[in-house]
Amino acid sequence: MHIETFSQPSDIAMLANEWNALLNDSASPVPFLKPEYQTAWWQHLGGGEWDQAAMHIIIARKEDGSLLGIAPLFKTENSAGESALMFIGSCEISDYLDFIVRREDLNLFIDALFDHLSTPEHPEWDCLDLYNILDDSHTLPALEEIAAARGWQYQQTQLDPAPRISLPDTWEEYLASMKKKQRHELRRKLRRAANHVPDVDWYIVQDENVLGDHLDSLFSLMLQDPRKKEFLNESMQTQIRAIIHSAFQHNWLQMAVLQVGDEKAAIQVNFDYDNRIWGYNSGVDMQYRELSSGVILTGYTLQAAIKDGREVFDFMRGDEQYKYRFGAVDRFVVRATVRKG
Repeated sequence: MHIETFSQPSDIAMLANEWNALLNDSASPVPFLKPEYQTAWWQHLGGGEWDQAAMHIIIARKEDGSLLGIAPLFKTENSAGESALMFIGSCEISDYLDFIVRREDLNLFIDALFDHLSTPEHPEWDCLDLYNILDDSHTLPALEEIAAARGWQYQQTQLDPAPRISLPDTWEEYLASMKKKQRHELRRKLRRAANHVPDVDWYIVQDENVLGDHLDSLFSLMLQDPRKKEFLNESMQTQIRAIIHSAFQHNWLQMAVLQVGDEKAAIQVNFDYDNRIWGYNSGVDMQYRELSSGVILTGYTLQAAIKDGREVFDFMRGDEQYKYRFGAVDRFVVRATVRKG
């Protein structure tokens, strides 16, 4: 096995084709690990979440030269003041992170990674500080087992819930799976939208020439929410623009818009990847609160996801109640830390 370390954004572009191929086969195929997302995040360091960061991507190749695994890391000072190696994408705006490696190669890769991090020529570090790993990831028991074998310290902390819906084959099957009250409410709201004056319609943005204008509208809607207004500063808007444009250009963006007459009443930014929909961000116009515009748009995108044969609608991190009304079930993301003994 051959280990290499990469430290420049151009290195991600150089690896992009085989990176994406490995991600598609990996144990954790999530959109935040795609090279185009990682590049967009790195350009703005999470919308200014990090002041200092040194890229430290470690890859392993098999003897035949094929890519075995990627540890997409950067070096920084963490919240405890430690010299930490963290996942590119940490922490705020990348819902799920992990190593990029096939399930059957995971233990071999982590063991080789730890060997590499232990060599005298490797820059000093205090801890691996790995945020937003899904709690069902095979990485977690592998990290714990391999760290213990070396006498290193492993700690795992549960962070946020990440609700999702496993989608059935038909819309009627989905409705039947809901609680009676929630099913009745969703049907009622969809009927009301169908009979609303002015007309209610929805569409998915298909033209990048109008994407910027739709992003302006999305931010205007998000800023009506006091919680999102605090988060959505100028740096974060620039970061999100970069991510959304990159996702559009690489064909895994779904920007859905609910229109009432000539007004945009709700906008959702989802990722369409690995045969599932990942709900990333949204905004609603408060003047259409009585119409439940956010619920209506989610209902339409769920219908479309089922029609298109998607397997999962993943609402990702956050315990907002509307997710559970649609029947989402929790799993969690965790933080895993490893320190040399």
